[in-house]
Amino acid sequence: MKINVEQTHHESGPDSCKLGNKLHSFFLGNRPESSYLIFALVIALLVAAVPVSNVHADDFKADPGHDETGGVGDREKQDWWLSGNDFKTNHAKIGNVKVGFDKLKFRMEYDDYRWLTIGAGYRGSGVWAQNAQNNYRDRYSNDNARIYVNGQIHRFLKFEFNTECFWCNNTHAGDSPKLLFTVLDAVGKFEYNSHFNVWGGRMLVPTERGELSGPFYQATHDPFKTPFFPSDFSTKFGAGGAGRYGRDDGGTIWGSVEPRFIPGTLSYAGGVYRGLSSKNDLGPNQGDDVKWAGRVTYNFLNPENNPGYYTSSTYYGTAGDILAVAFGFAYQKNGAGSFASRSDFLGLVTDVLFEKVLPQNLGVVTVNGEYKHFYADYDRRAFADPDCFCIFDGQSWTVTGLYLFPTKIGIGQFQPYGRYTSVQPDNSSNREEVEGGMNYIIDGFNARISAYYQYGDLFTKGLNYAPGAFGEKVNVFKLSFQIQI
Repeated sequence: MKINVEQTHHESGPDSCKLGNKLHSFFLGNRPESSYLIFALVIALLVAAVPVSNVHADDFKADPGHDETGGVGDREKQDWWLSGNDFKTNHAKIGNVKVGFDKLKFRMEYDDYRWLTIGAGYRGSGVWAQNAQNNYRDRYSNDNARIYVNGQIHRFLKFEFNTECFWCNNTHAGDSPKLLFTVLDAVGKFEYNSHFNVWGGRMLVPTERGELSGPFYQATHDPFKTPFFPSDFSTKFGAGGAGRYGRDDGGTIWGSVEPRFIPGTLSYAGGVYRGLSSKNDLGPNQGDDVKWAGRVTYNFLNPENNPGYYTSSTYYGTAGDILAVAFGFAYQKNGAGSFASRSDFLGLVTDVLFEKVLPQNLGVVTVNGEYKHFYADYDRRAFADPDCFCIFDGQSWTVTGLYLFPTKIGIGQFQPYGRYTSVQPDNSSNREEVEGGMNYIIDGFNARISAYYQYGDLFTKGLNYAPGAFGEKVNVFKLSFQIQI
């Protein structure tokens, strides 16, 4: 995530003409034939999403073949699922405590307000990337491996404690190679009602849907394409860092209301966080200035049913029709640059989720769009300073279109998709990427396999926003899977 407030930059966002020109120029060069097919798929999905009528919450009847907590398929009708996951009728008792499994999560329950659950999740990818010799270097990536602990100790008091393998793909140079799992989230929760709640501790900073969906509740396996805000651009907590995996230390107030003057639900989340923390005489934040961040979302059709202020980037049609428009920000004084060339940081983002359950059981169309503009007006010479927090400065946008076939083939459903991303730094070269792939949805977010192709220079340039950043456009093939309980 990123924060800076100095000058107003040249363009506020791409209009339709600029979008057409950029796509046209992107495909002028030597592109594999599959690139054109991917582009055609994105356009077809977006066009298909427009003309269908809207369905409101009170009109929607959920498909009984879907898992109402986010999965797809008919697992609730199968003996293995019923015998292992009906906690109320299938548990053991140890004294006054019930022990068993609730939708594959281990659960201990004393009463309705005192309970504990333990779950886990893993994501991994095989990667075949083109190199300068026009060969394909292959590697396996442990993307995420997490253990989830959630519980409640009082009617209004809950807690969440999650771990992550920081040896996966977000390791700081100073981390010990023997450091395997460490704290990802540690949150104390006062949850009073749907309108007003307070969380405190180490948690996700509420800015964009991509961050609040995390890696496990995304529509695609490789979702993070636009520049990160500070707490994800950084790879460590404490002095010299601004958080990790989108998490930061602080407090968040969140809730939702129904304004009633227009149909829909307004959700909000905002708070104060540590942000970038600099060492003495190293880094820009010498005055311990804090970071402010917030997000508001309006759901014009069905409300989204997620725990807390978390989000999902698709619901596979189980929530009915969704049209959610959101705005988020993050700001920190002296939150970017170096000791000698410091700058405030302001990050602005707007994102849209549209999901349509097609009539007559014709499948589900999903469209995700996002636009970001970051202001971080440090001097270009700051890139030469080793203490520089040289976060992105400029604008970016991405759009993804997906279509979920209604028919189960084997044990899952196929979901083809296409995506285009453009990143336009003010101090570095532009970069872009086109992606097309196929998800095989076995059990919603709990079991999914993805095969996809990417072409562009996001892979080679990465997070290097220095003036001399260079990277060729390359072909990348990935085969990924995730499993979660």
